[in-house]
Amino acid sequence: MEPQLLHSVADGIATVVIHHPAKRNAMTAGMWRALPPLLDRLAADPAVRALVLTGEGGTFCAGADISTLRGSSDEAQGLAVRAEDALAAFPKPTLAAVRGYCVGGGSQLAAACDLRFAESGALFGVTPAKLGIVYPASATRRLVSLVGPATAKYLLFSGELIDAGRALRTGLVDEVLPGDELDKRVAEFTLVLAARSLLTQAAAKEFANGRTDRDAHWTEQARGSGDTAEGVAAFLERRPPRFTWSTPGSGPTT
Repeated sequence: MEPQLLHSVADGIATVVIHHPAKRNAMTAGMWRALPPLLDRLAADPAVRALVLTGEGGTFCAGADISTLRGSSDEAQGLAVRAEDALAAFPKPTLAAVRGYCVGGGSQLAAACDLRFAESGALFGVTPAKLGIVYPASATRRLVSLVGPATAKYLLFSGELIDAGRALRTGLVDEVLPGDELDKRVAEFTLVLAARSLLTQAAAKEFANGRTDRDAHWTEQARGSGDTAEGVAAFLERRPPRFTWSTPGSGPTT
């Protein structure tokens, strides 16, 4: 099978799989280009409540496939930045499920997700210093926001790999699971996300990402959504809520 991004939607969860096992799921130029339009389609799908990004088999993503990026380094980096930014801007919760190597461009993609769950044997590295590449400003800021300046400098200056335990301690990942429990935990947690108010999640995501100027917008969205009334009614009636707000600007679903 050619290197590609596979995707599926089930039970409100979109799963995107980085599929290039011959090169530890390294991202080709074509895969970088394909990610933003794929995310656009999934964002517009009212059936999608959350998204999981993972890699085929035992590796998340070993970075960029250098053999497909022999042209301008600026062009290659631009493809990665556009894909990373599209993932960070996805309006619904995103979770990276990480096994094995999460290195270079793979670490950019994982950091662009809202949450990261990893198996205990996963290894993380930010490796531009090994290639003489200037790491993008947007990716650097995102890394600093996760792990702080000191750990970001350690990773960027050295290019050394860190294990899942250290990634958890520094805030690079949110949970570490034994390898045979990762899929089960991701499935359980994403179903929790899908059951919660997407209105709350979308607003919180924007605010957490620095869009504090959108307070009035989200207040208006909440006023017309019906989610607050439903949440209160469900609480009082001791039943699961049925939230209907779907995507920014959409209002309630039917």
